[in-house]
Amino acid sequence: MSTGTSTNTTRLTVAQALVRFLAAQYTERDGERQRLIGATWGIFGHGNVAGLGQALIEYADDMPYYQGRNEQSMVHAAVGYARQSGRLSTHAVTTSIGPGATNLVTGAALATINHLPVLLLPGDIFATRPADPVLQQLEVPYAGDVSVNDCLRPVSKYFDRITRPEALIPAALQAMRVLADPVETGAVTLALPQDVQAEAYDWPEEFFAERAWNVRRPAADGSELSAAVRAIREAGRPLIVAGGGVHHARGEEALAEFADATGIPVSSTQAGKGSLRYDHPQDVGAIGHTGTATANELARTADLVIGVGTRYTDFTTASGTLFAADGVRFLNLNIAPYDGHKLSGLPLIADARVGLEELTQALELHGYRVADAYVTEYSEDKQRWEHRVDACYEADEPDTRPTQAQVLGLLDELVDENDILINAAGSLPGDLHKLWRARSRDQYHLEYGYSCMGYEIPAAIGVRMAAHGRPVWALVGDGTYLMMPTEIVTAVQENIPIKVLIIQNHGYASIGGLSQETGAERFGTAYRYRSEDGTFTGAPLPVDLAANAASLGMRVLRAKTVRGLRAALAEARAADTPTCVYVETETADTVSGPPPAQAWWDVPVAETATRPSAVKAREEYDRHVSTRRRHL
Repeated sequence: MSTGTSTNTTRLTVAQALVRFLAAQYTERDGERQRLIGATWGIFGHGNVAGLGQALIEYADDMPYYQGRNEQSMVHAAVGYARQSGRLSTHAVTTSIGPGATNLVTGAALATINHLPVLLLPGDIFATRPADPVLQQLEVPYAGDVSVNDCLRPVSKYFDRITRPEALIPAALQAMRVLADPVETGAVTLALPQDVQAEAYDWPEEFFAERAWNVRRPAADGSELSAAVRAIREAGRPLIVAGGGVHHARGEEALAEFADATGIPVSSTQAGKGSLRYDHPQDVGAIGHTGTATANELARTADLVIGVGTRYTDFTTASGTLFAADGVRFLNLNIAPYDGHKLSGLPLIADARVGLEELTQALELHGYRVADAYVTEYSEDKQRWEHRVDACYEADEPDTRPTQAQVLGLLDELVDENDILINAAGSLPGDLHKLWRARSRDQYHLEYGYSCMGYEIPAAIGVRMAAHGRPVWALVGDGTYLMMPTEIVTAVQENIPIKVLIIQNHGYASIGGLSQETGAERFGTAYRYRSEDGTFTGAPLPVDLAANAASLGMRVLRAKTVRGLRAALAEARAADTPTCVYVETETADTVSGPPPAQAWWDVPVAETATRPSAVKAREEYDRHVSTRRRHL
């Protein structure tokens, strides 16, 4: 960073100064240097066209620009890029005022919940208020300084409104600090009044000097490390829960070495899956409501749960019912103290990679390793689960319509460690978490912190930008596709060869199943005509999503059978242009589907009802609630 000051200045608009500043920001970790803001996405309107729009033309050689079709999806693309880049690089997103700005909120929440950096630059109302109200302005009688952009405050890790040119300097520096901070990172918002964007100011040259923001790898405190080692040495049935923090820290090799040395089995959350390859001896698969029988049985009997980079969401803990052993303790290796103290666990506050390396070294000095009988137990259970996966994937009738599990099986036959799968919502996350065999640290890209429908296609674009030359698959159901197919146009425009796999099952399959379980009788979850009784139980709607994707410029391959799907997937994988595979699936109740949930999830059921389905569901709910425990 610059350490001196100078009287040299350059006269630029606020928007021009911001673009120049962003182009000079870098991150550094382990000797690796990357642009912090690799590009800017934008949709222009009166709130940013003459400010940031003009600046992006002025400095087009320094700041790449991508044209989006939906403000929310632009954030998803930036987030996908950031995750694939290891949080060391991200994109900025600029919008006009009004609906353009409020469309950012969902994407911002997704970024912040998943601890992924993205810079949001929404236009704002006039700071000088020459006309009040302006087009799209929200009038708030009790506060003249409030705009719709204030709805971004609770979903941003840092927020500032730049009402004077000189205020950009401290705000921009704080924004970069937060984006590069592995604990604080998330959505960062700089709201930019449209008049201030176009206002000129004499900027100190130091503001535009290259800056490298160090991404810290803090080591563990000595006393916390000693306590962690004691806890592990005293444990007879320890279990690791690997979360997204393992990937963010690039700690996969350190985790493998720790597991090899100690024999401790490793389960994974949605964000942590792939921390170990599926065929690593200590990998026991997914944990929680969408987990494997192997991992969940180990969780129920574990005397020490070692969380590495996990937030312990309700899916992971089965809403507080999974870790059931008397006296079970928790050891939480996490870079964030907030997460390190969850479940009254022993905190080990450190970078995941560094902390694992320190634990491995300390335990090797004591010669620690779990009992051979424990290794044999989980190894045999893992083998039995793999047989169940094989049965779900098996598709030995090539001229029949595939099930969703068989679709995943056919993809499993095709891919190698270079392929990346992206998904976020619907019934696919559960099937993927249980069944998918992750072959590399970044093959499994599930956004399940916010589980946002519509994430997959734009995120695939961002991932492909960061993963040059690798096959990137966006796996979407029909419900998700209808939420946000718009960035197909961007993929076509930029010739970004993503592969979109549309699985048509005529409605919200996941919520339909949940509705059935909770006594709501699948109400409002199917894409069908109304029947005479007013319910949505008629024939499927004549919606042709393949034709829709083709109308947006994508090459589309239709598959009607197992045989046809196998050929279409292979053709799509080899394609060098954006390609869609469309398949209508058979329902899981007609052939072998994925195993049911191996652990509970708390969705409250009506306490009073007259319909038998709800009464029965409430009885089952009360039974599960009685097993919940608070770990104090």
